Amino acid sequence: MNSSLRKLTGFTLAVSLLASSAAAQDYQRPFNEYGQPDLQGMWSSASVTRLTRPRGVDNLVVTEDEAVVMANSDFWTQTNQEQSADTTIKDLGTGQAAAAFATRGYNSFWLSPGSSLALVKDEFRTSWIVDPPDGQIPYVEKGAAMRRNPPGAPPLGSFDGPETRSAVERCLVGFVATPGPIMLNSIYNNTYQIVQNEDYVMILAEMVHDARIIRIDQEHRDDGQTPWLGDSIGWYEGETLVVETVNVNPMQRAYISSEGKVTERFTRWADNQILYEFTVEDPNYYTQTWKGEMSLNASSEPLYEYACHEGNHSFPGILAGARRLEVDGFVVDDNYDVER
Repeated sequence: MNSSLRKLTGFTLAVSLLASSAAAQDYQRPFNEYGQPDLQGMWSSASVTRLTRPRGVDNLVVTEDEAVVMANSDFWTQTNQEQSADTTIKDLGTGQAAAAFATRGYNSFWLSPGSSLALVKDEFRTSWIVDPPDGQIPYVEKGAAMRRNPPGAPPLGSFDGPETRSAVERCLVGFVATPGPIMLNSIYNNTYQIVQNEDYVMILAEMVHDARIIRIDQEHRDDGQTPWLGDSIGWYEGETLVVETVNVNPMQRAYISSEGKVTERFTRWADNQILYEFTVEDPNYYTQTWKGEMSLNASSEPLYEYACHEGNHSFPGILAGARRLEVDGFVVDDNYDVER
């Protein structure tokens, strides 16, 4: 599909969602056989909207005409690519970001980030963050660096062994925090499958086949474990699934520390859309509690297998290359700069 057709298709989807969700106040939300709000199905977060607001954009909400101009502008495309590089690959290390994008390791053939601004609560949005009003993450001083190298996780940056490479690079967990918490869109693989029964909700992310298991009406675990994706429990408040997540494995380098908490809310906004809301609380990383809203849109596409092998089969070559350089008197830093 060429770029013009992709943009037209994305805009058509946005208009369709606008029309279908305009009557959301009168929407009769479905319930499953257990009397719970029915959230099951395939959903996609694909959009050019990202977590934070792009530089030079002041408003959270824009008009339909402004949304079309933004989505099709070189400015937005470039900004979106920069944010994707920053939030998706930069967690691997700044040098790896350069290696991936500067050499076109992620060329346009493989990218599927979406082609229109997101429609959330019948509004075209320029960021997922709604509070703070500027649409930026309210880090404390050095908060971003602390999130990247939290206590309890081996410091990133060296090639001493696999432990000092990121969990993302080792294919142990999805990029960006795509599976949560918080659930964010990426440059590709933005599909989710939600499955429910009476006692559990499972959210399967296409990115690195991560599965979140949310225990309904149960307490947080007290066994000292720090699982990938955190310890998630949930309950239903009327027509909404509420999920509380704590105790994320520090090696995931998620948006909360071991003392933080993410609260998520999933509500059917229309037959073809779920309103996903999140609140992040963590004084270790942030100056204030911050909040966001995202739309998960019904997808006719299935989840595709993600061929990122746990452990990453290229690691023996990566580490052997570093050992060879050391023998030859060179040092390789996190920016892939080689110095004698």
